Amino acid sequence: MEPTQRYTINKTERLKSRKTIEQLFKSGSSFSNFPFKVFWMFTENAESVLQAGFGVSAKHFKKAVDRNRIKRLMREAWRLQKNAVTGKLKDQQQQLAVFFIYVGNELPDHQLVFDKIGAALKRLIKITDENSVAGT
Repeated sequence: MEPTQRYTINKTERLKSRKTIEQLFKSGSSFSNFPFKVFWMFTENAESVLQAGFGVSAKHFKKAVDRNRIKRLMREAWRLQKNAVTGKLKDQQQQLAVFFIYVGNELPDHQLVFDKIGAALKRLIKITDENSVAGT
């Protein structure tokens, strides 16, 4: 009997280390998938195989209520779709840190965020596949 998949974000899967976040922005790679900018970096000695962080600019969204809503939508889309990336990383014995920044000007709806996070995850899967081929 197969274990059921859990759609949760554990404490260890949240990107909280200031040092790791600074290193991610300083020396990590990035790509844009409008309305998101995605920073990513392979890490070592992380608590989890996959760690994620989410941010929204206060420049475009003055109200904290709006910023928190967007981050909540991003985390929900991530929570439901991250298992494919996690499985790949476990198979390849890699660790990845990812940070999503919302760069759009308007409040998004759930479907847009879900689709764009999904597209970003597919791109991250492709990146991990390329890295595992290069590493072997």
